[in-house]
Amino acid sequence: MPTSTHIANGESVGECIGRTITPNHEPRVFFFDIDNTLYPKDSGIPDLMKEKIEHYFRSAGIDHDDGIVVHHFIYDPSFQQLSYRYYIDYGLAIRGLVLHHPDEKVDGALPLEEILQENIPLRDMIKSMNIEKKWLYTNAGKQHAERVVKFLGLEGLFDGLTYCDYNDKAFTCKPDADSFRKAMREAGVVHASNCYFVDDSAANCDKAMDIGWTAVHVADDPAVSNYGHFQIASIMELPKVLPEFWEKTKQAKEN
Repeated sequence: MPTSTHIANGESVGECIGRTITPNHEPRVFFFDIDNTLYPKDSGIPDLMKEKIEHYFRSAGIDHDDGIVVHHFIYDPSFQQLSYRYYIDYGLAIRGLVLHHPDEKVDGALPLEEILQENIPLRDMIKSMNIEKKWLYTNAGKQHAERVVKFLGLEGLFDGLTYCDYNDKAFTCKPDADSFRKAMREAGVVHASNCYFVDDSAANCDKAMDIGWTAVHVADDPAVSNYGHFQIASIMELPKVLPEFWEKTKQAKEN
């Protein structure tokens, strides 16, 4: 299942909050997707991840003449279409392979240190947000999530992390509703109206809206996207669509 971890000191914030709370008194939480959201999709990381997945298929002896049944769904045996369907249907390219495919085969094998670099403008934007909690929420494993945050220079900004534990056979991931509810529990928020979310996945944004979150879609073309409450081309545009989280900071600077 998605698992919570506290980035700063190893303590799970979600597990620490065990009190009865109301919409007016519980913390508002902003959930940040990681891959293709904190960094742009044209970084090359998605292509590298696809290559790792396809390499795994080949090394496992799966060829174009083989069929494969995963979680009661039958997929086209073509490598590219197979990995694409995993992503669309589960929000996680390697979910169907998890019993035979450890994290280090894909996420942990990516040369992130050669691709990502410190993003000071992004760090400043997130740091200046006026919201009670900032929470990372990813379908990737813990190791990959922490590496991305480290190389982007975003360590210390988030109150916690909900990630996928590939060793748990029953783990859920976005866009499963159970995954969103798990993230809420771990972040210590009860009411969906207090949840805000940014993600590059249209399916994830739609599910977030379905359960009552405010969703922002990082789209390839925001002008044609109908997903989420708001559509942006880059995470750096968040203050434009949700200015209430930055207004106090702006006023303080002006004064």
